[in-house]
Amino acid sequence: MDADNYYIPIDVGNLAETILKRAEKYDVDDPLASFASLFMKEEPSLVYLDGNSLGMLPVATKEHIRDVLEDEWGRGLIRSYNDKWWNGPSELGAMIAPLVGAGPDEVIVCDSVTVNLFKIVMSVLRDSRRNSIVSDELNFGTDLYIAQGVIDLLGGRHRLELMRSDDGITVSDKELKRLVNSDCALLSLSHVSFRSAFVYDMERVTRLAHDNGAMVLWDLSHAAGAVPVDLNGAGADFAVGCTYKYLNAGPGAVSFIYVRRDIQDKIGSPLWGWWADADPFSFNTDFTPAKGMKRFLTGSVPVLSSTTLRSSLEIFRLAGMDRIREKSVAMTSLFHSLFKEYLEPLGFAFGSPENPDLRGSHVSVKHPEAYRICKALADENEGEWTVIPDFRVPDNIRVGFAPLYNSFAEVAIAVAEMARIAGEGVYEKYSDERGVVT
Repeated sequence: MDADNYYIPIDVGNLAETILKRAEKYDVDDPLASFASLFMKEEPSLVYLDGNSLGMLPVATKEHIRDVLEDEWGRGLIRSYNDKWWNGPSELGAMIAPLVGAGPDEVIVCDSVTVNLFKIVMSVLRDSRRNSIVSDELNFGTDLYIAQGVIDLLGGRHRLELMRSDDGITVSDKELKRLVNSDCALLSLSHVSFRSAFVYDMERVTRLAHDNGAMVLWDLSHAAGAVPVDLNGAGADFAVGCTYKYLNAGPGAVSFIYVRRDIQDKIGSPLWGWWADADPFSFNTDFTPAKGMKRFLTGSVPVLSSTTLRSSLEIFRLAGMDRIREKSVAMTSLFHSLFKEYLEPLGFAFGSPENPDLRGSHVSVKHPEAYRICKALADENEGEWTVIPDFRVPDNIRVGFAPLYNSFAEVAIAVAEMARIAGEGVYEKYSDERGVVT
């Protein structure tokens, strides 16, 4: 599929035509344009900009899952554990490793982000004589809830301290230095903020924490597959991440966990499952942790929801993270330019860093009527195009760009539709009643 075919010719009014002319040149020159054909998209009028929440389905995954169901499970039955499945967590971890700057023996696929966060936070706080775990007020709820839950389990002798954000978008060095001190056991941060897309300087922040004797845990859920990550280069201690966003493994797909090689056998997981035992099929009554990353496994790994990763990771291998990041920056920069010209005059505010080097692959757009604008954008009966971003309280429209399957034309469509819906008051037709999933 060439770039000319991937460009979406549309006519939704003079504004859209004007903006699309500026986007067309990017699509024609896009070296990743052909990758869009590797993902399932059956609605020609759909502009899907929510890959930062749930990635699109790779076409090859459908066939791969059929093979797993019919051949590996259907025909192979239990034999497929030896033939295909038992080493899956390590094999998939090794495939993820190049995307996050890790060695193949430093990443393993298992459990959920929540469970993997618990393993690390519990292990570090339990064994530390220090009393604080530091995060920021921009962090995702689960990261903070796990810290609070571990503090409760350990009898309340630790405390969670949150760095403040002066602008609701970024966190300053002053705040880092205020709380990352000699009493900090663990600094737990998202590399890319889920709300504002602010990107921490991983190497500098990790070095600051280490200089103060603290360990560092990075949540890569909004980073893996979207921005280059170099865990080894940064000297990071731990990381976790999900695979159902930019890595396109499917809803609720399995998580991954990273532990730096030299500390793997010094850190004990608090969850002792049989897959983590040194000799799992001896069925000993006493647990002996396996060496290396396998000690961070728990019970049986969900084969179906982890095998969906293989097809997507092969696409990433072919595309390369440098090209993905280059296109991502170009997309968010085009959006920002169009935003200043067409959306800011309509009462929108930019909720992400202005500097493209400091933002991930999504942008946050603020508006008092953000929720109703989102509903109008996603209503397939409203306009010629169905645009799907997502909403985050209190007033954020998150627009996610997945460079493997989104085009620059879709950036233009999103801006044009937001301008039309806000400028013409189309959102007023919609209720402010919130759905469970926003």
